[in-house]
Amino acid sequence: MLDQLSVIQTIAVVALPLLFAIVVHEVSHGWAALALGDRTAEMLGRLSLNPVRHIDPFGTVILPLGLVITASLAGTPPFVFGWAKPVPVTWENLARPRRDMALVAVAGPLSNLVMALLWGLVAKGGYGLGSGMGDFLVLVGLIGVVVNLVIGLLNLVPIPPLDGSRLVSAILPESAAATYNRAESWGVVALLLLLVFGLLDPVLGPLVSGLRQGIHQFIGL
Repeated sequence: MLDQLSVIQTIAVVALPLLFAIVVHEVSHGWAALALGDRTAEMLGRLSLNPVRHIDPFGTVILPLGLVITASLAGTPPFVFGWAKPVPVTWENLARPRRDMALVAVAGPLSNLVMALLWGLVAKGGYGLGSGMGDFLVLVGLIGVVVNLVIGLLNLVPIPPLDGSRLVSAILPESAAATYNRAESWGVVALLLLLVFGLLDPVLGPLVSGLRQGIHQFIGL
């Protein structure tokens, strides 16, 4: 699909779904925290869908752009990954901090699942428009499904500071959770190494493929 496009065309197709996937994921954490009693994100203006408020120069721009360009030049399908600035959550404001932090964490991946469904609807609508704009919407929609599934599932990997680690931390004894959470200082490095060497592919690949097929069947693509 993407291997037939130029670098510029690939960026144009991937940019919008990726930006929405990252920004809405982070804002969803803030919305969940607000619903559970923490207004930190709201007071700092981080509940906005304005991408400028959430862009991390490396995670939102440099890394995804580099992955797309590298894959396009190599003639291989790109693995698109990125992140925005984390939405701040003050756990002391939550009624039941450990449980509520898990709920805040899961809100991000759930938002990606919802967006995957919405991008599937975009693709289906594009099929009815014929060539030109219709072809563009189909391609963007199909990419949007995959991008959101990848980001949502990847965030459920239990490596601090990913969302999956908050779920694990909520069920561990407090002392064990404190030790586990200290791994956050090297968690991002560990994740990047796992991605570079493809060690997550055997798990994430089938999950993304299965959910993508399920969404296609559900929507009728």
